[in-house]
Amino acid sequence: MSMHRISTLATASALAFLTAGCVVAPPRERVTYAQPPMQRQAPVYAEYGRVENIGYVQVSQRPSGAGALLGAVIGGVVGNRFGAGGGRALATGVGAVGGALVGNAIENQNRSLRDGEIYRVQVRFDNGNVRDFDFQRIDDLRSGDRVKFEDGQLHRL
Repeated sequence: MSMHRISTLATASALAFLTAGCVVAPPRERVTYAQPPMQRQAPVYAEYGRVENIGYVQVSQRPSGAGALLGAVIGGVVGNRFGAGGGRALATGVGAVGGALVGNAIENQNRSLRDGEIYRVQVRFDNGNVRDFDFQRIDDLRSGDRVKFEDGQLHRL
């Protein structure tokens, strides 16, 4: 193997490893369904109220990095086909960086708009307290519905 070939492969490998090191694990989705359990046994009782508002809350999402990594590899391979000598190494590097940017953009574009949304249900209880509950789905719950909050669960009446 020629020294130029080894240099090109080393550059492409280094760029792929550097790009892979930038991958961030997606955040865990934080959806609150119930209050945290208490240490001592609390008496069980129900609170009654009415749904005042139902809205969407955007949950921040980060790309997985798979699109950027795949784009960098493909861009590096394509870039390696152009130029000679130092120009080939430069073309490989530019191809890898450009491919990573394009791959990341494609991954973000293909994500569904509803993937990062949860429902926030606002309930006004009979005692005047107002609380928000976050759900991934609400089925047939509507504003104005009478509800009961019992054992950490919200039930439609």
